[in-house]
Amino acid sequence: MDPSTPRTDPPPPIFTKGRIGFEVIVVLALSLGASAVYSIVQLIDLLTRPTSLGSQTATINQTQSARAWLDLTYQFLGIAFAIAPVLLVFHLLTLSGVNPFKRLGFDASQPLRDLRRAGLLLAIIAIPGLAFYFVGRALGITVNVVPAPLDPSWYTIPILILSALRAAITEELIVVGYLFERLGRLGWNTWVIIGSSALLRGSYHLYQGFGPFIGNFVMGVVFGWFYTRWGRTVPLVITHWILDIASFVGYAWAVATFPQLFK
Repeated sequence: MDPSTPRTDPPPPIFTKGRIGFEVIVVLALSLGASAVYSIVQLIDLLTRPTSLGSQTATINQTQSARAWLDLTYQFLGIAFAIAPVLLVFHLLTLSGVNPFKRLGFDASQPLRDLRRAGLLLAIIAIPGLAFYFVGRALGITVNVVPAPLDPSWYTIPILILSALRAAITEELIVVGYLFERLGRLGWNTWVIIGSSALLRGSYHLYQGFGPFIGNFVMGVVFGWFYTRWGRTVPLVITHWILDIASFVGYAWAVATFPQLFK
């Protein structure tokens, strides 16, 4: 064969089960799978300290610098780069020959229906989620979660809203949309997929204690079951975003309005 002649051998199959499995591992290792591993290690750290779990505190959205412009820069960069795994997921789904926005139901084709569905999810999730946290605090199996800085700045609220959106997009598009698609291709049973996704969701909240783990596991089961019925991540993202805004911004507002309660 003339070495100058291009090879015409057929390319190897891209989407074998082995390659899909490896792809899932890489995506999770670059995103929420890594968060789950760190969270488990953090829980072990908390459990092996002299003080009880319920007496400890976990702070979310911490201030990154005492200088405002640097803190804002760090916060914004952290949010922006956290979206990168979602872009990777979109790219990988495109390689599968599908439109990732349609495949994951992440588009504006059903705005009113998605809003109604989000309202339903809020009604189902919001109060039980708070209950799991406060019951966990009462039982001493949940740390005191501080979801926003105690010294809010002018940019705190916008950054918290963006942080809530980042969490909603990354968690729902990766842990539900992408994972359900890929595990389905591997032939996993629907309820095994739902349970695995919910377990992952609960695991990366373990740094907050066992109450949030249980609450997020239940949330994962509910979200997963409705996703199998609707085939859309938009209602999940909207619900998650609203819940986190209420948690992050509500706390920041309370700190600014009633500072004496947080001294």
